Amino acid sequence: MVEDEPYIRHLGPDRLFHWLMALATISLGITAFLPILGIKFDWVPLHWISGIVLTLAIFFHLIRVFFFLKLREMMPSIADYKAALKLWGREKEPIDTLAKYDFLQKSYHWTVAVVILLATITGLLMLAKIDTIFWSRNPSILSDSQWGIIYVIHGFAALGLIFLFLVHVYFSLLPEHRALLVSIIFGRGPRSGHSK
Repeated sequence: MVEDEPYIRHLGPDRLFHWLMALATISLGITAFLPILGIKFDWVPLHWISGIVLTLAIFFHLIRVFFFLKLREMMPSIADYKAALKLWGREKEPIDTLAKYDFLQKSYHWTVAVVILLATITGLLMLAKIDTIFWSRNPSILSDSQWGIIYVIHGFAALGLIFLFLVHVYFSLLPEHRALLVSIIFGRGPRSGHSK
């Protein structure tokens, strides 16, 4: 198969996950940071509901990854490292790879995975501090110092997600990545992670 020949790069469920995660993350960012900027509204229900939606989307994605997709597609390989070295001018031989995702895409994915899991796990713990229709608050599950650690991790993860979101949007709008952007909307795109 020719490298630039379009094929189904992202199946419908994977595109749904991507956009659901994007919307939940944007909603979480808006509901978290607008009150800090002085815009007052009842943000807590919107924030925790968006967090639950994000958590369910992550579970959906993990089920797809472990039972329906190829996890190895996101694992960095020797060819990925060689391609990265070539990119940075340290490797002389040409690298012949038709991997769906390149080294930088895989690295970005794993960075986002770690940061979003930190934000999600700490956020789920923080649900113990609010009353909802499903449970009553119980902040005594952790000590004050433990809660402090949870809040710091959650805050740093949230700031990291803002940075990663901006990087993602920037690179997705570059002309050389237009085919990859189209593929996450419509499904069809280039076979390899390098779009021309």
